[in-house]
Amino acid sequence: MKKSALIIVALLLTACSSSGDNKSYYQLPSPPQTAVQASTGQSQGNHQLWVEQVSVPDYLAGNGVVYQTTDVQYVIANNNLWASPLDQQLRNTLVANLSNQLPGWVVASQPLGSEQDTLNVTVTGFHGRYDGRVIVSGEWLLKHQGQLIKRPFHIELKQQQDGYDEMVKMLAQGWQQEAASIAAQLNRLP
Repeated sequence: MKKSALIIVALLLTACSSSGDNKSYYQLPSPPQTAVQASTGQSQGNHQLWVEQVSVPDYLAGNGVVYQTTDVQYVIANNNLWASPLDQQLRNTLVANLSNQLPGWVVASQPLGSEQDTLNVTVTGFHGRYDGRVIVSGEWLLKHQGQLIKRPFHIELKQQQDGYDEMVKMLAQGWQQEAASIAAQLNRLP
């Protein structure tokens, strides 16, 4: 009798632990599209920007959200996952953010023509960290009228609360800040 009671308890504990494997999926929030986007092409098109690629290193390219536990160790979450590939999310939100911040520009994720500027971004850090900060880092390369402009970026933001929800929101905020920095650089171009 004791043996069967132990087996039943073990089965119940196993069932409880497997039901605790709830997965959470995260998508970076996109900014709302401005009214300028809905206007006809007559007021746009003075400048064209093709966001050709946003690349991420292998440790960020998987499904799991990444968290840095020490200065040299990273954990890739098993139950806190990106809803779609991170590089696609970064590219789509970058296009949306730049479109909102660059009136008079056509910003797209496909080639626009021969007179377009081309932007490529390499993201080297997009993760939470053990000290309650999030890291958004990398570099971008802009091809403008035959010139190449290369800029590194490194943004650290402090999380106000614990948890993956807050971490993803802060990562999105850091990415939006970098988009604003890129837009400011583009607005200074001739």
